[in-house]
Amino acid sequence: MQFQLTDSLEKVFPNIQPRVLANNAFTVFQKEQFSFQLAYYNKETENKMIQLQVGAADDIEVALSHVKKVPSELPAYPDRHDANYLSTEPGLYPDFLEPISTQEIVLETDGWNAIWVDVQPGNSVSGKRAVQITALDQEGEPLYQGVVYIRVLPYELPEQTLIHTEWFHADCLADYYQVEAFSEDHWKIVENFIQMASENGINMILTPVFTQPLDTEVGGERTTVQLVRMAYEDGEYSFDFSLLKRWLEICERQRMKYIEIAHLFTQWGAEFTPKIMVEENGQLTKKFGWHVRADSEEYREFLQAFLPALTDFLKENWSQAHVYFHISDEPSKENLPMYSKAKELVEPLLKGFHIIDALSDYNFYEQGVVAKPVVASSHIQPFLEHQVSGLWTYYCCSQNVGVSNRFMAMPSARNRIIATQLFKYDIEGFLQWGYNFYNSQFSKEPIDPYKMTDAKKAFPSGDPFIVYPGKNGEALASIRLRVFYQALQDLRAFQWLAELKGKEVVLEKIEKQGEISFTKYPQEPSYLFELREEVNQAIEEALRSSSN
Repeated sequence: MQFQLTDSLEKVFPNIQPRVLANNAFTVFQKEQFSFQLAYYNKETENKMIQLQVGAADDIEVALSHVKKVPSELPAYPDRHDANYLSTEPGLYPDFLEPISTQEIVLETDGWNAIWVDVQPGNSVSGKRAVQITALDQEGEPLYQGVVYIRVLPYELPEQTLIHTEWFHADCLADYYQVEAFSEDHWKIVENFIQMASENGINMILTPVFTQPLDTEVGGERTTVQLVRMAYEDGEYSFDFSLLKRWLEICERQRMKYIEIAHLFTQWGAEFTPKIMVEENGQLTKKFGWHVRADSEEYREFLQAFLPALTDFLKENWSQAHVYFHISDEPSKENLPMYSKAKELVEPLLKGFHIIDALSDYNFYEQGVVAKPVVASSHIQPFLEHQVSGLWTYYCCSQNVGVSNRFMAMPSARNRIIATQLFKYDIEGFLQWGYNFYNSQFSKEPIDPYKMTDAKKAFPSGDPFIVYPGKNGEALASIRLRVFYQALQDLRAFQWLAELKGKEVVLEKIEKQGEISFTKYPQEPSYLFELREEVNQAIEEALRSSSN
């Protein structure tokens, strides 16, 4: 048996000895999540049972997970990747964090593997604490003992200001667990997944007032998840918002701050209408969908009835400033006339509400097509050069060269580095489309995310989802979820120091190796750990000085 400690930015593969934890002493703030790993190599041919004991003070919460490998047939596009990938070959990639709830665990035998350790100090902790990991054989004889020291600073990081959404797919949860949409079982599962999102820095939830028209084959449809019941009788619409109210109550209970309404028109051009189920003459029918054009009089009449009723309900039940609407996702030059027509239709009905959409062509913004663009990180430079305020950014499968992303085949440092970029450019919001997309591309069929991680070889593994569905309806974490949340914690620390000492002081620390942009940044994990230590120390000194 071999054991060694390694850091949270190392991905442990069977045939590569992981790097040794360079430093076993770290500073963290109260209630901040900190992670490291215990890597192990089991030379025996059979799985080995050991006891794993964790020693930590009562005011330090410690959770263990086994890092499980999942299959990837498409870790990277063959013709669209750069040198900063761990591998571009199909295979098994460490990603899923399977919670460990017992001291006795089984070690795998295929080479190097890892136990993930999450540490979180309470809100009254201060000073140095030890987190000790001990491995014992079945007779109780010690196999290994390691320790990591954390010095807890007696402050909490300020609240996250970045608006962060990962698109939430309620239909995929109904499909995976084989439960009826918005049955009691489905509601419990939805809340579990919203809770996991909230605990990891996601503070905006995509809300399906009707089934979201995203990644759906033209002519196809996704499982119906429609929070607003609708009826049409004698030329009049009526709406029942009771399910939407329950959804908002869950969001409030789980400390969600922002609500994002499903797109009002189809993807790829805003040419058609979303699937909308309406009760008519006692029958529930698909009144809108691919069979109804976006500019039809029928849909115009619907929106003129629906949007005022919806916005009145939202004003009464949520903060209007924290509600965002979409028209259609990522319009192209060919789609511009139809997108503009759709916008003209709904904009007067959404006064006082935010409207955001993905947009990567600066000329569209200049023409006023989208007032608040969400710009792909690989196309953001012109927007930065023109100093567009309140800018959002996103990445997806297309951001595969040069920029930060979180494909399973990418090093974790490439995931966490985004904090420096979000800070430098004062980015207001971050969007990613795949919180829990458990479908093949175009939603042709549901998939098992433990067996297929690339939407049937459509998107590089790590793009379609960032959480896994647990056996009892709970959401389970991935390495990528944890690392991105730690990037958000970095951002909060950078912003705090900027408030205390000025933004230039923070930028000097961030850019000590050279200028940083969305395409240029240090790749070494050590840079990120050293930067946080410097920033933490500077915050501590500034607070100490101000109190004297």
